[in-house]
Amino acid sequence: MSASKRTRNVKADLRKLADVVRREVDAGADTVEEIHTSIARMPLDVLAKLDIFEQTVKDVRKVQETSIGAIYDLIRKVNNEVGKLAKELLDGREKRAKTARRPGVKKAGATKRPTPRAAAAPTHLQA
Repeated sequence: MSASKRTRNVKADLRKLADVVRREVDAGADTVEEIHTSIARMPLDVLAKLDIFEQTVKDVRKVQETSIGAIYDLIRKVNNEVGKLAKELLDGREKRAKTARRPGVKKAGATKRPTPRAAAAPTHLQA
């Protein structure tokens, strides 16, 4: 098997692995969200049996469901963005490797750009 074919196979395997990891993190987030929600409901179910707390329990349930949902939605969103970034990095490496093989071909606008990680990080988190 040629080196270029092995490289393509490795890249294809890495893309598949990135997809599997993304799907599994999403599935894990779904499972943990369900568990988190059911645990959060337990004390409210007890309070709901007391008629004097009926409206308070409804209000607290609404806040809990919204906040728990928002947390896990954010986890899934970050997971999807990381998956996209992984694919872009793999595709970028492939494009750079193809360009590097062609002698005499220069990239247009070859200015130094910040890495995706540095560009995406909030300024207060950069070292």
